[in-house]
Amino acid sequence: MYILLIVAFIDMFSQLPVIAPFATSLGATPLIVGSVIGVYSFSNMLGNVLSGIWVDKFGSKRILASSMILAGILVFFYTYVTNPTQLLAIRFFHGFAAGFIVPAAFAAIGRNDDSQSSGKKMSHSGAAIGIAAIIGPAMGAILTGRLGIEWLFYVVSLALILIGFTSLVFIKSKPVTLIKSAIKEEIGFSFIKNSTIQFSYVSIFLLLLMQGILTYAMPLKVEELHLKQEMTGIYFSIFGIVAILFFILPSNRIFDRFNNSRLMLTGLFTIALSILGLGLATSSITVLLAMVFYGIGFALLFPSTSTTIMKGTNSQNRGKAFGVYYACFSLGVISGAFLAGLLGTSATLIFTVGAGIVLFVSILMLVGLKPRTLS
Repeated sequence: MYILLIVAFIDMFSQLPVIAPFATSLGATPLIVGSVIGVYSFSNMLGNVLSGIWVDKFGSKRILASSMILAGILVFFYTYVTNPTQLLAIRFFHGFAAGFIVPAAFAAIGRNDDSQSSGKKMSHSGAAIGIAAIIGPAMGAILTGRLGIEWLFYVVSLALILIGFTSLVFIKSKPVTLIKSAIKEEIGFSFIKNSTIQFSYVSIFLLLLMQGILTYAMPLKVEELHLKQEMTGIYFSIFGIVAILFFILPSNRIFDRFNNSRLMLTGLFTIALSILGLGLATSSITVLLAMVFYGIGFALLFPSTSTTIMKGTNSQNRGKAFGVYYACFSLGVISGAFLAGLLGTSATLIFTVGAGIVLFVSILMLVGLKPRTLS
């Protein structure tokens, strides 16, 4: 399952540094380039929600295998694109197909849940995503630079299709059996009424909102400080490495020992302070320290939010719950990039506003949560 997650996220991350130049090379205007980038996240969000519904109905295994194979086929068709319109269409369908993968994967992990180690499982899943976040962009840049962008699509397409077929053999999923006596609320979307699950959705949205802002504004910050542009990649790697270490070292035990709502609040405040630190940073060292704390905040938020979903749902609605969770994930990325674009080209302003949003919402959530939720 963790290998599957790595490959699924490498599919997305490997295209980050190359898709905009690829669209430009096909004659796309700046507006179309932005649409090419955004349409993937939009259709991915639609796939997330539909995936959750189908997973609860048909089971994870078939959804995982078919969506991986279909995504691989669609990636291959990138090599036949000759104009921006075709690229926009492929990006939409690719994002939609890929949107089925991650909710199904997490639902499969959840169906084999041992409540004593669910937090540890989610931290390992976070480590898999972190590894993909480090490998993917470097792989995309290197393959495109040395062999051409077509080879990136060939490699990713082959990996997705192979893992898709392999999952049919090696992934074991429990059959979906709807209990006749189960009340309608248990198999529908009533889990959204759960205050801790609501907090989880808001938290993951805010985390990815900051990720979108960070992706947009970090190059601007590097430019403001008159640093080499290569430092942008180094700073992103720093936060990724810190998060991965937090996920795989004994520190991951905190997700099974401590209250998840407290961990989410701690993670949000850590993220807010690190983003504020980036806005106020005046040297390379202060940016590096801010990214270390950002990595810690990321490491606290991702497993605690996903563990909350696992513990607050059952086998009849967990797929839908993770579908909504990753829809919030995708919506956060879109909103972060859009907000940063509205704020202009001042990295200090963008980071300060972002930090203010997280702090304000975190305080509202803290006031709104019932005391027993934090106990």
